[in-house]
Amino acid sequence: MTRASGVVAAIPSHALIVLFLQVGVLLLLAMVLGRLAVRCGMPPVAGELTAGVVVGPSLLAHIAPGPGGWLFPQEPSQMHLLDSLGQLGIILMLGFTGMHLDLKLLRRKGARAARISASGLVLPLALGVWLGFLLPAKLRAPGADATVFALFVGVAMCVSAVPVIARTLLDMRLIHRDVGQMIVIAGTVDDAVGWLLVSLITAMGTTGLHTGDVSLALARMALLLVFTATIGRAVVGMAMRAAARAATPGLPAVTAVVLMLLGAAGAGALQFEPVFGAFLCGIVIGTAKSVDTRALSPLNTTVMTVLAPLFFATAGLRMDLTALADPQVALWGLVVFGLAVFGKFLGAFVGGLTSRMTRWESLALGAGMNARGVIEVIIAMVGVRIGLLTVEMYSIVVLVAVLTSLMAPPLLRLAMNRVELTAEEAMRKTRMLTHQDTADGVRDAVGDGSPSPLPEPSGPVLHS
Repeated sequence: MTRASGVVAAIPSHALIVLFLQVGVLLLLAMVLGRLAVRCGMPPVAGELTAGVVVGPSLLAHIAPGPGGWLFPQEPSQMHLLDSLGQLGIILMLGFTGMHLDLKLLRRKGARAARISASGLVLPLALGVWLGFLLPAKLRAPGADATVFALFVGVAMCVSAVPVIARTLLDMRLIHRDVGQMIVIAGTVDDAVGWLLVSLITAMGTTGLHTGDVSLALARMALLLVFTATIGRAVVGMAMRAAARAATPGLPAVTAVVLMLLGAAGAGALQFEPVFGAFLCGIVIGTAKSVDTRALSPLNTTVMTVLAPLFFATAGLRMDLTALADPQVALWGLVVFGLAVFGKFLGAFVGGLTSRMTRWESLALGAGMNARGVIEVIIAMVGVRIGLLTVEMYSIVVLVAVLTSLMAPPLLRLAMNRVELTAEEAMRKTRMLTHQDTADGVRDAVGDGSPSPLPEPSGPVLHS
């Protein structure tokens, strides 16, 4: 007779109740504070992060330690339940980001975008690595390799956040301007390279920093990229075509989720960051000619209105702003913020000047690409997960992400008021207004900070 003693026990009832309450409280606060942030002219991610800060160690744990400790106990098993939901959301979000990467536009303006992106990447990356070696050991997690930590700080300082940038440009009615298009194109390249670097650093943090291990990581990266471009592309195309032909409601969305999760699992198995695998899978889905991404819009809405805000609220939950009361931590936080802004701004500015853009256009370019937003928050969470960042350093990196996103609108306004509208830009604006469906699609896409599928309008109108 078979015994049932080997059956895995279910989640304890108390843990399940606490999880439901955690998700409900975080989502409610994220929704309310996210809307409040938008009304105040800030990106919604600022409010969603604040939701976690309010109920986390920065506030609730101090003013009401009893209820705070019961609702958000610092127990690994309970936190892992909550983290798993947030990780699902961010994997799907990065999949959608890759899905709506406009490769045609990248090819059309690739030369100029490459120069601007290279300049906007190399300088802040170099400054970040240099700063990473200077930062005190108390900002580095115990046991973390100093070189891997420095490389991670460099990558965190060199990325941009295309979703936040696109939202800002649309709100300011600058998406039709040449500078607006170039900001998004260069930012997209920066993000793609940034995820490549994050995945390599994740592999180094997992296996250690040795010449053989680094070479092996590069070989695995090449294998992943080649597999994605060949076998992966063929498998994804067949799966999405079969889902579309089945005429079963929701099947394309389910298929896309399965593919992105498999892509994340594959990248993780190769010791890279799982979100990078989902990002690559999204690119393949978006470039498949037979895929109608509009069928995935309901899934996109669910991810961006439920799962992604939950992730950012969970990210805020890990922040402890009281750590900034330490003068040394606060001083180094100011240094990190100052160098992050200086490096990205100057790099993009120089890239614009060397690409024959005017001084004010280059200034606008630097202001727009300086916004880190959601991408740097995700990278900060990666740093915690692989054991590189302390709570203090994590809080500093997330604050840099929020503050740089808040800086972008006023600086963009200052610069673009001095850039004359060209005849081509005026015609492009007219076309965008004429294609009202396209405009509505863009607005829906970035209203929550995410890319969205858009029909191809006539002329060189940018997909956001």
